[in-house]
Amino acid sequence: MKFSKHGQVILNEDDVFEGMYSGKITDLGTIFLDNDEECKKFNENVRKNHDSLGVCKVFIEDDLTQEEFDKANQEQWFMPEEYRTYDIIDWLYCKCRTIEEKERVTQELKLYAQHNMFTLLKYLKYLVDTMRKNNIVWGVGRGSSVASYCLYLIGVHKVDSIKYKLDIHEFLKGE
Repeated sequence: MKFSKHGQVILNEDDVFEGMYSGKITDLGTIFLDNDEECKKFNENVRKNHDSLGVCKVFIEDDLTQEEFDKANQEQWFMPEEYRTYDIIDWLYCKCRTIEEKERVTQELKLYAQHNMFTLLKYLKYLVDTMRKNNIVWGVGRGSSVASYCLYLIGVHKVDSIKYKLDIHEFLKGE
């Protein structure tokens, strides 16, 4: 098993078979193989015998920067159009009750903008709304994400980072 510069997993034939037999691979459409011939042979056999498995792809190194790669992948996230166009900034400010909360949201939004993470905030809003609608329980929060007051307002975690004086820079660290 190898990894691309973007962290994608690239498998060889043995890795794929081991993953399928162990049940860890159930959708070949998410798999990249490191050999074009093996990939073609594998996909031909899958098409003949197991149509529901999907087909794997040959990994081809790209010239994308990490930012371009992330943007391309974020555009493929399943998210209803109403959330893609959602004014998350206005929604977050409307949730604030005090000047201190608004100042914290402003500080965090600047960092989210620097990291091009507004799509992530919109997606998390969609995810939390969907989990609430379907009565799905999730954790109270863990790790550095609890330092984000915006994520607290969205409902990703239940730790009030202002109350506990958590520094947002613990979550959105600069490079």
